[in-house]
Amino acid sequence: MTIRIIKDQADLEKHIKSLIDLEPRFAPVYKQVGLPSLRRNAGGFEQLLRAIVGQQLSVAAAASIWQRLVDARLTTPHAITQANDDMLRAQGLSRQKIRYTRSLVEHDIDFSALEQLSDNQVLTTLTAVVGVGRWTAEMYLLFSLGRADILAVDDLAIKVAAMNLLDLEERPTPKQLQTRTQQWSPHRSAASLLLWSHYGLVRNKTAIPV
Repeated sequence: MTIRIIKDQADLEKHIKSLIDLEPRFAPVYKQVGLPSLRRNAGGFEQLLRAIVGQQLSVAAAASIWQRLVDARLTTPHAITQANDDMLRAQGLSRQKIRYTRSLVEHDIDFSALEQLSDNQVLTTLTAVVGVGRWTAEMYLLFSLGRADILAVDDLAIKVAAMNLLDLEERPTPKQLQTRTQQWSPHRSAASLLLWSHYGLVRNKTAIPV
């Protein structure tokens, strides 16, 4: 099993050039938006917990609740296990988010071991946690593990930008997008990063409703 990683910005540039060879329509996009940032993070329990906390919240609200958890020292499995629901609720977590948080603790994921698993194995491991869907798991694969072939087909911005890039009449479904972009493998993380960068320009120029 070969695990492909994008190690740094220079490596990303190589992936983008290979992607353009496969899909020349990315050439003008790359020229316009430049080299995207990898936005790598350290991963681990806290990173996935933060993703769970921030689901369906504004950036400001998510940041506020996370800071309250940090200040209360409730960001580790041990601390969460020792805390009762009232303590977690006092920091801003809803009943549903408390359930998700406890599920994450109960699954006791060996995050260092994820580095040796295939993309699909990582997806299976992470989505076994209640409250962690495919999109959240894919974000972990891309930004925490640096995997090179992740296209977030459920992501709204990706779908809108891909619709523009591929000159489609309507926004593709995740299945349609997966099929249409199979040829971009194994450089689909580079495609995701370019499409995210392109999304703002597409939205502003065409006023596509989101």
